[in-house]
Amino acid sequence: MAKIGIVMGSKTDAEMVEPALDLLKQLGINYEVSVISAHRTPERLRQYGLKAQEGGLDLIIAAAGAAAHLPGVLASWTTVPVIGVPLPTSDLRGVDALLSMAQMPAGVPVACVGIGKSGAKNAALLAGQILGLKYKEIEQACKKYRMELAER
Repeated sequence: MAKIGIVMGSKTDAEMVEPALDLLKQLGINYEVSVISAHRTPERLRQYGLKAQEGGLDLIIAAAGAAAHLPGVLASWTTVPVIGVPLPTSDLRGVDALLSMAQMPAGVPVACVGIGKSGAKNAALLAGQILGLKYKEIEQACKKYRMELAER
């Protein structure tokens, strides 16, 4: 069964990540949540990245604000795909985080969605669509979600 890692840099980011968790539950995708700071606990983040694949993770969603190094640093330690969610936690309201994630150097890709709660929700849906290529039940759940969305 598919499994996604959700990583945020601080416990205070949890509210912004909640829409992703809600949608992952709705899609029936297993996930684990970790709070790991790229700045305060860099060795813990390195270990998480190095062990992501052997730990059964198919994909990682990493949410961070301000300088937003979390997704990029994590992507440097794993080949598991990383989707970055920029959070509006600074005076620049997430634009700094968006640029940090979108402008990764060649060879260390981070997929990047929009800023904040809607970005978190889109990260979960994008993760579902990617995993749906391998897991038919997730593909069907994503199709159902999109059909329900069209009916609103």
